[in-house]
Amino acid sequence: MNINSGNAPEMAPETAVEPALIDIRKLTTEQLAQLGMQQIAYVKPVEINGTTGFAIHAANGMPMGLAENRDVALAAIIQHEMTPVPVH
Repeated sequence: MNINSGNAPEMAPETAVEPALIDIRKLTTEQLAQLGMQQIAYVKPVEINGTTGFAIHAANGMPMGLAENRDVALAAIIQHEMTPVPVH
């Protein structure tokens, strides 16, 4: 059964590309740190010169920015098409 619209030929099973499988139990510390780095960021309060600010960090902990308040930090993350995640 062909569920494709139009006259597009079906891909033969022997030519289909299989996705690479990765055993996450065998990831190195460096690979784990890179996981989600382009998509995930977190915010944590920091004190700079006696004033509280909110640091924005990549998934691997690398600092990416600083904001005056938490809402601005979260908005910056979303504006850059990343997902903010809570950190406790």
